[in-house]
Amino acid sequence: MGTEGTEGSGDGVRVIAGRYRLDARLGRGGMGVVWGATDQLLGRRVAVKELTRDDTLSDEEARGRRDRTLREARAVAQLSHPHIIVVHDVVEDGERPYIVMELIDGGSLADRIAARGPIEPAEAARIGIALLGALRAAHAAGVLHRDIKPANVLLEGDSDRVVLTDFGIAQVAGATTLTETGSFVGSPEYTAPERMSGTRTGAEADLWSLGALLCTALSGESPFRRDSLGGILHAVVFAEIRTPAQAEPLLPVVRGLLERDPDRRLGAAEAERLLRAYLDTGCTPTPVSSGYTPTQADLPRPRWEPPARERSTRGVLVAALLVAAMAGAGVSAAALLLNGDGDGGRTPTSSAPGFSASGSTSPTPTGTPSATRSPSGSSTSPTSSRPSPSASPASDDRPGTPTAPSGYRVAVDPAGFSLAVPEDFTRLPQGERVFYMSPGQVFRLGIKVAAAPPGGPLAVMESAAAKGPDTNPGYHDGRVTETGHGGRPAALWEFTWNGFTAAEGPRHTYDLCWEEGGLLYDVWVSAPVGKVREAREYFDVAVDTFAVST
Repeated sequence: MGTEGTEGSGDGVRVIAGRYRLDARLGRGGMGVVWGATDQLLGRRVAVKELTRDDTLSDEEARGRRDRTLREARAVAQLSHPHIIVVHDVVEDGERPYIVMELIDGGSLADRIAARGPIEPAEAARIGIALLGALRAAHAAGVLHRDIKPANVLLEGDSDRVVLTDFGIAQVAGATTLTETGSFVGSPEYTAPERMSGTRTGAEADLWSLGALLCTALSGESPFRRDSLGGILHAVVFAEIRTPAQAEPLLPVVRGLLERDPDRRLGAAEAERLLRAYLDTGCTPTPVSSGYTPTQADLPRPRWEPPARERSTRGVLVAALLVAAMAGAGVSAAALLLNGDGDGGRTPTSSAPGFSASGSTSPTPTGTPSATRSPSGSSTSPTSSRPSPSASPASDDRPGTPTAPSGYRVAVDPAGFSLAVPEDFTRLPQGERVFYMSPGQVFRLGIKVAAAPPGGPLAVMESAAAKGPDTNPGYHDGRVTETGHGGRPAALWEFTWNGFTAAEGPRHTYDLCWEEGGLLYDVWVSAPVGKVREAREYFDVAVDTFAVST
């Protein structure tokens, strides 16, 4: 990985509306960036959500985005509940809107799962009860959240408080919805089937999302995670729902919330009653108010999911037909994909023989092209199975050059490929590897191109994982998964390690490698363990927009 840096935001101090001094960037979402800030008038710490500028939008579209932000603020400001984020202020500065919210001292549920693994049933029940209270208050006020997922649940560090945040795609009942403009908003792995099909959107859809969230909290992974958009759509709408074995203690609640028929889905009040009963007695009674009756299908099954290449022809056809049906209904698959947690089923990271994410030297396959040579025989088609929304013009008009989502730019690299990277990342070549680094090198995105060795991507990654303790200090929790990318065999590697210095601390790495045109392509992202959610976004965008140049 080469020279590594200590953590730092790398961003200059700004004061907006003459009052709020922005400092550290806390996170990035589909609609903007969240900053830590100081309210200089009241002398308190706050969080400020900045709507990201998108120069590809027309004036009318830009006004629509500003209106959306204001609608978000109005939707949340009318709610008063201990488990709903508090909105303090809405301001405009330089024709850009900002939402000022309370600052929660703690990470998200997604961060906690990524750093420490699945949570215990009692803790999941407690979180579920808090979120159900928040949803009941929001629904009573006519507000739908529409994006319930672990990344939007904050856990206050010095208390037991659970906070539902990011009503960025919330809809006030009776207001114009974004889906009417032809775009789909939400996270596909947590989106209810009736919203997927465009037939219905109501409070029941938020409850489905909560059921998927509970599965993720208990097992570490959404039951609808697949490695393609078609796979996710098919899993949500058609496929048998296989709840994880870890969900067994709360199974009546989980299965009741994941009822595909919204009229039979478990209601919020009944779900809360069942979860409280579990905390009191250690057992979850059978639901009585939704018409749901547990069956043999509710028995826990071992978790198993075939590699992407083993998906049946019928399954692929059904998924394709579903995508076509959604497109006919005016739903943008591109927006759906990138508004999600964005994993598309991938969980990779950084090294193989000659492909070390850490930057240590390892044997390089013979015939490796130089960093300035365009690989021959490469495809001109983007490898992404997930196009991005709000595309901005690429910096090159050659066929195969990808487009970039808002907040990213297209890097057309002299090594013979192009991909989307965050706007503030800078290129740093290191021998046969090319890196794109965030300010301070907190986030490190690496790419390596080499001759394809025998055995294919899986053999390469398994060999690299076996050498993980030698190339990455404190290497642990390594996992290699056989998968596919752009219709080609691929392998994913994910692991945690101690970093190169005590100052930078533990890091997590995602990596994917695949063969194309006789070459092996390897893309990885390394980041502090506390920033894995943002790192995963960078990784997924890089992989999904990666294209081989002609």
